[in-house]
Amino acid sequence: MINQILNFFYPIVILVSISVIGSALYVEHILSVAPCKLCLYQRIPYGISIVICFFGYFFSANKFWVHLLIINFLFSIFISGYHVGIENNIFIEFSGCVNKNLNITNKAELLKNLNSFLPDCKDISFTIYGLSLATINFILSIALTVISIRYFFYEKNK
Repeated sequence: MINQILNFFYPIVILVSISVIGSALYVEHILSVAPCKLCLYQRIPYGISIVICFFGYFFSANKFWVHLLIINFLFSIFISGYHVGIENNIFIEFSGCVNKNLNITNKAELLKNLNSFLPDCKDISFTIYGLSLATINFILSIALTVISIRYFFYEKNK
């Protein structure tokens, strides 16, 4: 049974990655919750994992793709962990997270800045069961990293 599940490792990771990106886009566009810059950055590893899994599925004899996937999800842990730390006042926000550059001397510039406004990274604007989306992404990234490492050792002992 476990061997059959492991044979579908790459398609499962692709489905999870597509679900994560789709959920983020749903919250952003359908529920109208504006993402911060770190929220946008957290989507990148999932897009990369789709590409890695595509190549890993068709060139599965090469363990290079599993290594890339593990590194990719470790990067995702780093980004989401940093975001969770900012939300809980453990880390200081980097300058890209804070919106203090509103230029009100020109009406056109003011409208442009207001239309491209992103919330601060420390502000939690959407939660599921009391967990911010960054926290959920942190937990999911850890789980995907552990699963990828487990798959690597399964393939190594094969």
